[in-house]
Amino acid sequence: IKEGVAEDFTNRERIAPLLRFASTLDGKEEASVDLAGYKERMPEGQDAIYYITAENHQAASHSPHLEVFRKKGIEVLLMSDRVDEWMMAYFNEFDGTPFKSVAKGDIDLAAVNSSDDAEKEESDKTEDSADALDSALLEKVRETLGEQVSEVRSSQRLTDSASCLVLGEQEMALHLQRLLEQAGQSVPGSRPVLELNASHPLVEMLQSEEDDERFNDLAQVLFEQALLSEGGSLTDPAGYVSRVNALLLRQAVSS
Repeated sequence: IKEGVAEDFTNRERIAPLLRFASTLDGKEEASVDLAGYKERMPEGQDAIYYITAENHQAASHSPHLEVFRKKGIEVLLMSDRVDEWMMAYFNEFDGTPFKSVAKGDIDLAAVNSSDDAEKEESDKTEDSADALDSALLEKVRETLGEQVSEVRSSQRLTDSASCLVLGEQEMALHLQRLLEQAGQSVPGSRPVLELNASHPLVEMLQSEEDDERFNDLAQVLFEQALLSEGGSLTDPAGYVSRVNALLLRQAVSS
C-alpha cells in the first residue's frame, strides 16, 4: 500500500485512507491510526500532519524531537518501516493538509491551542527559552564543531533533552543515510543543525565555562549525544567516553 501511495499518483487519494500508522496517541507499536482520524483530533491552530521516521519504533517513540509535541498534546505519527522515508518524499499532503517531519526544518507551534493549561504554560516556557542563548555562544559552538554541523541554534523542540540534530526539509533522514552507506551506495554529505536546550543544566554549564578545552569537550559531547539519540554511530567512540568521564569526574569533585 505504501509503495502505491508513492508510485501510483492517479489512485493516491483512494489508497491513502487505507494507510495505518503507529502514533504518540497511545504509544503502542501497532499501526492502527488512520489519517482521517488523525485530522479529526488536530487541535485548533495545527496546520500540518506531524510525523517522524526512524530505524525502529523504539527510536521513533523516544526521539527528543517529540518533546515539545508531547508537552502541547499534539499527536505525531511514528513511522519505522524502511519504506516510510522514501514514501514521504512523494506523499506531501492528505486531504489538503501537508505533512511535516518533526525532525526537519523549523518548528512553530505558537498558533496551536494546547488541550491542557499546564502543558501550554510549559510549552510557552520552552518557546520563550529558545531566544535565551547568546548568539556569540552559538557561534563559538559552531566554530568548535566545524564541518560536523551547518548551524547551531536555540531549540523550540526540546523540553528535557540537552540537544538534538535537525535536518533540512529535503534532506534524507540519518538512519536511511546509514542504511544506504551500509549497502555500498553513495550518499550526499549531510551537515545537520545542532539545536540546544537553553534550560538544560549541561547547556547552562556550557554558557558559564571559561576554559576553552573544557568548553570544546562539552560542545562535542552535546553533539555526540544528539547523534547517538538519532541512532547514529560515533567516529571516535573512545574520545566520547573520555570526554564524558572527564565531565563526570569534574562534577564529582565539585559536589
